[in-house]
Amino acid sequence: MRFVLSSIAMIALMVTAAQAQVTFTKDVAPILQSHCQVCHRPDTFAPMSLLTYEDARPWARSIKEKVALREMPPWYVDKNVGVRHFTNDVSLSDEEIATIVKWADSGAVKGDPADMPKPRQFEDLDKWHIATPDLVVTLPKDLIVPAKAPDRWVDIVVDPGLKEDRYLQAIETKPTKGFRVVHHAVTSMKNDEDGDVAPDGGSNDQGNFLNEYALGKNGDVFAEGAARLIKAGTKFSFNLHLHAIGQEMAANVALGLKFYPKGYVPKYVQLTDRIGRSADLDIPPNTDNVRTDGYTTLTKPTRILSFQPHMHNRGKAQCMEAIYPGGQKVEMLSCVSRYQFAWHLVYLYNEDEQPLLPAGTVLHVTSWHNNSASNKFNPDPDAQVTYGQRTIDEMGFSWVSYYYLSDEEFKQQTEVRKAKLKRQVE
Repeated sequence: MRFVLSSIAMIALMVTAAQAQVTFTKDVAPILQSHCQVCHRPDTFAPMSLLTYEDARPWARSIKEKVALREMPPWYVDKNVGVRHFTNDVSLSDEEIATIVKWADSGAVKGDPADMPKPRQFEDLDKWHIATPDLVVTLPKDLIVPAKAPDRWVDIVVDPGLKEDRYLQAIETKPTKGFRVVHHAVTSMKNDEDGDVAPDGGSNDQGNFLNEYALGKNGDVFAEGAARLIKAGTKFSFNLHLHAIGQEMAANVALGLKFYPKGYVPKYVQLTDRIGRSADLDIPPNTDNVRTDGYTTLTKPTRILSFQPHMHNRGKAQCMEAIYPGGQKVEMLSCVSRYQFAWHLVYLYNEDEQPLLPAGTVLHVTSWHNNSASNKFNPDPDAQVTYGQRTIDEMGFSWVSYYYLSDEEFKQQTEVRKAKLKRQVE
């Protein structure tokens, strides 16, 4: 009788172990398809492909480490403070991380080939995600990236010859040549009439932010009733980060614009500005946790749509909070505690959590820099670092997308938000 019970118990343990076994084909591959393969596939910037078990198996330990530390996929905003939900969140859940860790720790088993999901189909790199643009602006000539060279950042201004003001429905920036050597490309608007003065009153050498290409990003399509205004005479600035890959390659980038019909007037004009810019950066050598603060006052009621911290290689962390008029309340909006200059991530707020802020609210941006040898990205810990456009210089501000509201719209949207929250509580 004891033998029978022991046998039954052993079988139960074996069944439980089999059920608990994590395999690549059944458990890990779907996670990689959903979160990782958009970058980790042949002919992209990523250092290795993760399309198959044979691709991923040699990297099992590294994959475990990167996901456990939440370094990959790149998503560094703190979801425990401020806005917690984002429309473009690519981060892994705790359960997904646990699955990958268990797979790596248990021998990185392949599993039954029949469990392998069908291969993910990726968009053709030549396809526009915003549909066919009405206007495409490219660099006047290709940029040649040598086989071996340090990373290079270039700024090129192109005049598309716009003769009239138009409202923009969608926009996309993407490489047309040299996809593998273009790490990211930022496009901005430059207008001679404003002398390239930034909204915060400072110098704006690259112009007003328009759009950005980086791996995993597609175009921006504005919500119905919202648009960006492109003024007649606007020129476009292309800021490119080029990276050598071991073979010489020509690179070029295109900016695609899709307009609303002529005569269309949107309900809201969406803007993207530098918020909380501090031009008084003075970062001593061999020093960590250097703090700077910048402030921008909202002159009208405002709906905040997204947050993107911007610093250079010594950037460490950045937070943005709202100080309500009269100091009646201070509300944390977003924090990125592990900033990495290699990833220019825009955090798009979920519609139900987009901050609604009254006129007179001050957006306070706090930045921290690490100019010590402990920062592996630091080009020179012995340098005294100040504000500047070069990547060996520093910056500290947030790119923030928003649109203004009338007093009545602000009141109405605030009441709708309160009513929705009340229903959720009930």
